[in-house]
Amino acid sequence: MKKINELFYSLQGEGAWTGTPIIFIRFSGCNLKCDFCDTSHDEGTMMSDEDILQALSQYPCSRICLTGGEPSLQLDQPLVDKLKEAGYILHIETNGTRSLPQGIDWVTVSPKYKKIVLTHADELKIVYQGQDLSEWDNYPAKTRFLQPCSGENTFEVIAYIKAHPEWRLSLQTHKMIDIK
Repeated sequence: MKKINELFYSLQGEGAWTGTPIIFIRFSGCNLKCDFCDTSHDEGTMMSDEDILQALSQYPCSRICLTGGEPSLQLDQPLVDKLKEAGYILHIETNGTRSLPQGIDWVTVSPKYKKIVLTHADELKIVYQGQDLSEWDNYPAKTRFLQPCSGENTFEVIAYIKAHPEWRLSLQTHKMIDIK
């Protein structure tokens, strides 16, 4: 059984897949307590893997974003295998502090304050608050995004990216257009 905060269909609002239809499975719970977190992830409904698959079947989409909280606290190989067998393409948004099951198609690492254990990612997405980013210079990622913290420092982020063109801007477009 997994504690699921919410399961819904929308458009990806951040990063490389912005604007793409996707089903979100938001797991409850997190191993970090970030002061800028915009997600209430303590509440949830206990769901079996079969309950999750049944809930997913109502949506006309094969792409899933596993998110949280921190999805790696509950995500396991049996669920990943069942989702893959059902034909789903799996994305995960993780803080990178825990290892992941095999079979995830796109890994977004959004590191916070703890050391990460994941050694590479498809996408590195950092909420920028003026911190030194030099520790990420050699981190293997296909794409690198900086995201303003709650949209409050957008121009600072833009200035940083212009000075460091290896980074790209990620805006929380779902908040800008008021969708879930």
